[in-house]
Amino acid sequence: MELISKKLFNKPERKIKIMQFGEGNFLRAFVEWIIQDLNDKKAIEADVVLVQPMPFGRVKELGEQDGLYTLRLEGIDGGKKIKNSQVINVVGDCLNPFTDYEKFLKYGESEDLEVIISNTTEAGIAVDPTDTDFSVCPKSYPGKLLALLKRRYDKFKGAKDKGLCIIPCELIDNNGDELYRCLVELATINKMDKKFIEWIKTANHFTSTLVDRIVPGYPRNEIEDIQKETGYIDNNVVKGEIFHLWVLKKEPKIQEVFPADSTGLNVIFADDIKPYKQRKVKILNGSHTAMVPIAYLAGIDTVGEAVNDPTIGQFVRDFVFDEVNPTIDLPADQMTAFANSVIERYQNPFIRHELMSIALNSTTKFKTRLLPTLLDYVKIKGELPKHLVFAYSALVLFHKGKRGDEEIKLNDDPAYLAKWKELWDNFKGDYLTLAKNALGWTEAWGMDMNGIHPDLTQTVATFLKAMDTKGMRAAVDCFVGGCTGECK
Repeated sequence: MELISKKLFNKPERKIKIMQFGEGNFLRAFVEWIIQDLNDKKAIEADVVLVQPMPFGRVKELGEQDGLYTLRLEGIDGGKKIKNSQVINVVGDCLNPFTDYEKFLKYGESEDLEVIISNTTEAGIAVDPTDTDFSVCPKSYPGKLLALLKRRYDKFKGAKDKGLCIIPCELIDNNGDELYRCLVELATINKMDKKFIEWIKTANHFTSTLVDRIVPGYPRNEIEDIQKETGYIDNNVVKGEIFHLWVLKKEPKIQEVFPADSTGLNVIFADDIKPYKQRKVKILNGSHTAMVPIAYLAGIDTVGEAVNDPTIGQFVRDFVFDEVNPTIDLPADQMTAFANSVIERYQNPFIRHELMSIALNSTTKFKTRLLPTLLDYVKIKGELPKHLVFAYSALVLFHKGKRGDEEIKLNDDPAYLAKWKELWDNFKGDYLTLAKNALGWTEAWGMDMNGIHPDLTQTVATFLKAMDTKGMRAAVDCFVGGCTGECK
């Protein structure tokens, strides 16, 4: 078999109008796929230059394949199992700025360049004050982008119409605002021309985004079968789920130049992306965190097994639809559609998602993913979200560190694990005291949760006693079945 290349597949000639910092699995299975769709449907005519943000990466391997690679999307869509392959052909160039810095900077002089997209990890958008020598490739992503913008500013003598549309995808709050801030701060540290700094601010167009697609990456265990199926070698196959969502804050120039919402994909330009982030964190991430201690202590190991379990699957659905959805300010039909899509994603037969991988740092995850829902629900409804309180109680029991006779390999901040151990070491059979002490752990929760609602402490104590004395399976079966109290 031959290596995938232009020799095997037609690759249209397009101008390179998009520069992408990052050549990893997520961007290739998400952004490139969207750009491919935009090109295929004639919404744009643009190729991408991939820029490797770190000294190590995949641009060499992608270049050897003429930028071509195979994307496999697998999952459930509308109740049907979907599994398809597609050759992505929008990568027009690949470069490593650490070994070819001048070629990288020359792209800053391009009349064709319009858009910058990035995903350089959550740590990528940060100021590195040691990025002061721009005669060599800067270490940080803001440093590289600043060097490119300076070359562009100089080439076009500060022309206002030569600014770029800048679209970060890093998973941090307000990523566009934060990248803008880093660029201005780094330019100021380097005492760059004030007119150039003003050009950064006024000629360029920044937006903040939210991205969502599970991308397992290179299907190492399936690659031989994939090669037999496709008939060629591809060392850069990437695998992703069917579901996708890209929310971008509205910015007129970006919408004009990069109309990513124009071809029917799940791409939204929104006035405010905060509700969409809340939706993702509260529903997707929150239901993950809620189900883990319940399902794991009930003897289940994966997300798919959990949602397909009649009792725990019903628990997750009721938690999402009855307790999370009412706390998010988005249209009901959008909330219902998203919640249903999350359940479908959990049932994806092509992805094995271990509960214990989600259990990592579960103390902090409760605070960021579930506590806001608890507070919002009590504020809106004036009563406790019982499923969420049940999940919190399970979290307390989970940190007892036992599943039957099996030791649970707890993985959290050492200080948090020490506190959980202290709580259980001091437990003398008084579940109310245990609940009060756990809820009052202000270092973990940022508040004394005992004060959230008058019934919270006693409810946690009741759930804890049922779980600990009767076992999680009996407790959750009883809870979902409509029992109250200790499920006698």
